[in-house]
Amino acid sequence: MSDEPKRGTGNDLPSGGRPPSGDRLSPGNRLSSGDPWTRLPSMAPAPPAGAAVPGRVRTLADPAAAGPVPPGGRTVAPSPLDPGASRDPHGIHRTLREEFPLTYDPLLRAWVLSRYADVAAALTDARFTHGHRPGDPPCARAHVDVDIEALRAVTERTAYVLARRIAERPQADLVADFCHWLPAGTVAAAVGVPYRDMMRLVRGRAAGALAGECGGQIAVREKALASFLGNVLADPDQVAALRDAPAGLVSRAWTESLRRDPPVQIAVRRTAAEVPVSGGVIPAGASVALLVGSAGRDPERFREPDRFDPFRNDPGQLTYGSGFCPAVLLAGFEAEYALRALFTAMPRLRLADGFRPVSTGLITRAPRSLIVRPGG
Repeated sequence: MSDEPKRGTGNDLPSGGRPPSGDRLSPGNRLSSGDPWTRLPSMAPAPPAGAAVPGRVRTLADPAAAGPVPPGGRTVAPSPLDPGASRDPHGIHRTLREEFPLTYDPLLRAWVLSRYADVAAALTDARFTHGHRPGDPPCARAHVDVDIEALRAVTERTAYVLARRIAERPQADLVADFCHWLPAGTVAAAVGVPYRDMMRLVRGRAAGALAGECGGQIAVREKALASFLGNVLADPDQVAALRDAPAGLVSRAWTESLRRDPPVQIAVRRTAAEVPVSGGVIPAGASVALLVGSAGRDPERFREPDRFDPFRNDPGQLTYGSGFCPAVLLAGFEAEYALRALFTAMPRLRLADGFRPVSTGLITRAPRSLIVRPGG
């Protein structure tokens, strides 16, 4: 079965009905997942046939629409669910940013925003409702008596235990053998869940006891960590720069990875009022798909946006808000101590010969494997 959805009418589900990497299209063409960040509300109905849709011309859902045609550009906006998007969404994102900053997508059944300025505003503007990121204001009200140093200690201990388990192997997959276990193991240690019960309990009530509304962030943190390690290990110069780097530089590299390869690619909000954005006005009561992955590579905001550069002077990321949240703290600790533990246990750690990380996924996205040689 192909993992690439096919274009159809505005009421069709993409072929196969299940995007890769755990994302799914549920009945009614709603995108959903078990994580509170990526759980998406019901989509608004498609606009009536013949209704004008800003930035989009003669689409499958509105064949009689008569919007503007960009000079020398396309007449139909691409969809983030188009065939090939799972393997390489960046060309689609580029076209949307440049030619269709506001468009209605019949597969998502939502208005689509792709530019950094619009996506960043929508994630914090009170006129966009239904959902929040870890680190957004609701988090600060949900968490009390969190011992930050205890979280740091259990993260460090868990990372070193996992690193030592794979240090003597001739070859290992850091996604399966490390990234899959560190976020769950950290929460397990923090709440006192026995190791043998870790995966069963930590993904449910035990995680919620620590992280409140953001308890389901474990799966997102796994993907974020896999992308981070992939970005670092893909470049020997980055390995050298970050091997013994101070916490501040590791934090900058972590922020840079979240910008370039965010684990959550698409978030959906609903408008409580009309909202002006690039390319037009979104009506009240509409579902809006925010292309976080596109926003992070917007050249209007970031120089050389496709390049992983921990030293950039224009940093920024949209995966997490700026407020207090255990899920955000843990994600940062996991990135820092993952590097320290892996390079301490395996000083010559490198990617296996001929292997390059390949990210896949539509709603959430990360490398499916990171094949490494622990002994160099």
